Amino acid sequence: MLILSRKVNEKIMIGEDISISIIEIRGDQVRLGVTAPRNVKVFRRELFDAIKAENKAAVESTPIFPELNFGFRENPL
Repeated sequence: MLILSRKVNEKIMIGEDISISIIEIRGDQVRLGVTAPRNVKVFRRELFDAIKAENKAAVESTPIFPELNFGFRENPL
């Protein structure tokens, strides 16, 4: 883990396309701004973990209507 000290209005670069700006420091909270290409998804960690858990649950769940195959054949030739 890289640990850096930054002041307000200073940035951290990740590669050439992603920058993290220190917007504000108030007490024990730091406001960050993230600039990244549109194809890079940026999430807070707790939201990322919730999305991962939801996706895992969806993959592991049993279909509500297993008899529906939406036009797909069981054994395509």
